[in-house]
Amino acid sequence: MCEPTFYKEEDMTPAKPQTASTLPTEELSPYEHAKKDSQSPYVSLKDRFSDARGEIIPLVDRDMKSAVLINSKKGTVRANHYHKTDWHYCYVVKGEIEYHHRPHGSTGPVQIDIFREGDEFFTGPNIDHAMVFLKDTSFLTLGRNSREQEAYEADIERIELVSPEAAKKRAEQA
Repeated sequence: MCEPTFYKEEDMTPAKPQTASTLPTEELSPYEHAKKDSQSPYVSLKDRFSDARGEIIPLVDRDMKSAVLINSKKGTVRANHYHKTDWHYCYVVKGEIEYHHRPHGSTGPVQIDIFREGDEFFTGPNIDHAMVFLKDTSFLTLGRNSREQEAYEADIERIELVSPEAAKKRAEQA
């Protein structure tokens, strides 16, 4: 098997790839990107670059272990869990997500935000969350931990913020 070669961006000389033991173990607050006194998961996409060739939109500038593209059908629900240590950014490629969230253990109301094509949002550890798809939707999830099923399952605790029946009704009303 051929080993990949990694290059330092500054001078294009080979660099050592990072491994799990060399990645930073920084902790992120559950609402890291929220405005002050807010619990909004919305991420403001800054530093866009445009020229005659098109546009570059920086989505995440952190060390992470997974990037997955998820396609979901209108009227379905995903997540209905919280992560013990993982965090993830979600970027909506197309469609519409009704995002339900609250801090784990909270007895307060579940907050609901709507994210559409071109929006990005963040979920930190210990945030109960569920996604209802109001349209057929494709989104990228960029996460701290591996998405290999065994590691993923070990990090989540399943809950039910939104039932499949409620998701279907929400999409019909949208």
